[in-house]
Amino acid sequence: MLQGVLPTLWTEEESDIEGIQYKTLRTFHHGVRVDGIAWSPETKLDSLPPVIKFCTSAADMKIRLFTSDLQDKNEYKVLEGHSDFINDLVFHPKEGHEIASVSDDHTCRIWNLEGKQTAHFLLHSPGMSVCWHPEETFKLMVAEKNGMIRFYDLMAQQAILSLQSEQTPLMSAHWCLKNTFKVGAVAGNDWIIWDITRSSYPQETRPVHMDRAHLFRWSAISENLFATTGYPGKMASQFQIHHLGHSQPILTGSVAVGSGLSWHRTLPLCAVGGDHKLLFWVTEI
Repeated sequence: MLQGVLPTLWTEEESDIEGIQYKTLRTFHHGVRVDGIAWSPETKLDSLPPVIKFCTSAADMKIRLFTSDLQDKNEYKVLEGHSDFINDLVFHPKEGHEIASVSDDHTCRIWNLEGKQTAHFLLHSPGMSVCWHPEETFKLMVAEKNGMIRFYDLMAQQAILSLQSEQTPLMSAHWCLKNTFKVGAVAGNDWIIWDITRSSYPQETRPVHMDRAHLFRWSAISENLFATTGYPGKMASQFQIHHLGHSQPILTGSVAVGSGLSWHRTLPLCAVGGDHKLLFWVTEI
């Protein structure tokens, strides 16, 4: 079951309000464990009728596309084709008319909203992350578990550039939206940064999580700010926020269970999923 919620952040003046207030907009019954969620750029609540559109990856190795106007229109489609667990998925960043996904089945697949595959790339190891270029939307970045990151030209349907991590396994990679010459990843115990204008080899590498690093996400508002998580241990998963101008993490926390990592679109606010909770951290740029 998924619930659409409208959260309200609170200030010090509203300290008598405990936690986050929210209003349930609609409940979506999913039926299978949700492993990942991606929001379509078509989603908007400031229009009439409102549009809610998102897709999920699930434990049954299928993608589900949900569309709702929060009234009478409530639809979903099932996209089938992957033969192993789906590790990441993302919408086309402008029109939202396609979805890219990567899987343990050693493939990256591009789907239209009718569920038809429009492209299919064979990988050399499990696909861990996929990112679309925010402006040049014919470019797609795919990160593999063996440490290889490739950039594909979707019109030519071939690889045009690759980066290599000496550390493995590579578990997560992300394209910096504020400076698309930068790519970040976590592999083994380290975070890794590339500048693709300089070299296919990393510009900077630093140990970060002794329990192995799990997720990497750039801030949406700064090319120097990013967050990482470690693997959940017996008690908790470590969470860190880093700034490229500082030798040490600028913020460290821990999260029970620890799943998912996301930055606010316009604020230096980072969220991580915990044990039946969402936890938020705010930092200065």
